[in-house]
Amino acid sequence: MTKNKMFQKDGFKLGTFSSNCSSGMTVSKAPERWVNSWENNLKLGKMLDEAGMDFILPIARWIGYGGETDFHGSVLETVTWATALLANTKDISVFATIHTAANHPVVVAKQIATMDQIGAGRAGLNIVAGWNKPEYEALGLTLPDDHESRYGYAQEWFDIVQKLWTSHDHFDWDGAAFTLKGVKGDPWPIEGSVPILNAAGSGLGREFATQNANYLFTPAIDLTRSVDEIKELKQKATDKGRDVGVLTFSHVICRPTEEEARAYHDKIMSEIDWPAVDNLVNLQFAHAQSFPHDLLAQIRDVMALGHGGFPLIGTPRQVADGIIKLHDTGFAGTTLSFVDYVEEFPYFRDEVLPLLAEAGIR
Repeated sequence: MTKNKMFQKDGFKLGTFSSNCSSGMTVSKAPERWVNSWENNLKLGKMLDEAGMDFILPIARWIGYGGETDFHGSVLETVTWATALLANTKDISVFATIHTAANHPVVVAKQIATMDQIGAGRAGLNIVAGWNKPEYEALGLTLPDDHESRYGYAQEWFDIVQKLWTSHDHFDWDGAAFTLKGVKGDPWPIEGSVPILNAAGSGLGREFATQNANYLFTPAIDLTRSVDEIKELKQKATDKGRDVGVLTFSHVICRPTEEEARAYHDKIMSEIDWPAVDNLVNLQFAHAQSFPHDLLAQIRDVMALGHGGFPLIGTPRQVADGIIKLHDTGFAGTTLSFVDYVEEFPYFRDEVLPLLAEAGIR
């Protein structure tokens, strides 16, 4: 059997998201908000691994969103972070998130292959074709206005990565964006590739994801809408001879009673860093297609709590039922975020995971 859990098709996949970023996924000034120290990430990684969770997914970010907290102003770089986690865990898959415009494909191919060697076949690659204009400007890059250019570049970028992972000979490359002479991989990923993840909202983005990714990442804002969306995406992949799972992301507030969970939700919402939320929402409107724009205007509060993730708020039974609903909608899995991952995950592990196993989805 494949070592990488994200190549295994059985069960509803569960992972965490954004623990490498300050405040995680919660744009709050709450004093207990997530501290993205390496110590906390290592503690969380080992905890997730021992609990049988499937994957850990980071966000790659180069500048924060401002506000009083400068949300995501501190970010552990994802390749080095993932490599260290792979060296300190046994079974869980760990992704690196890579912006194609800021990272050369020959370098990335070797980095990911090295990660996979260190993790004995447990590395993953989350590809970002680019959307955040201020980050491009911070790096002295120009964000193309049209998606054709972004995804054309990303396709050539990934074609090079794939060739480096599959060819054992030196080769030249003469393309639209890259001219390479005498390049070669070595080492290679243990299974010839690693699981590929891509978040895409635009038509071109979804063409890219269904052509190249193992999982397409999309928000679960309206589950009725998601049913048809998932069927359409899976059919698009099938038409290309591919099997692509659809993942989403969720935010968890799980407490013994619904009243306690709602009270904590209200507390966190009373301490939101609204200027940072508005910067985040405005940038999503301006440059990204990951969120459907007709829904984005309705979800300012949801962006504040969980960065737009599906809310899982309540008792262990209610949280488990929410996850089961995501499964029944057609999602292949979800990420989880917490206000404080290390403090809150053990309760989720002990109370919610057994209910999911009982339901037969884990």
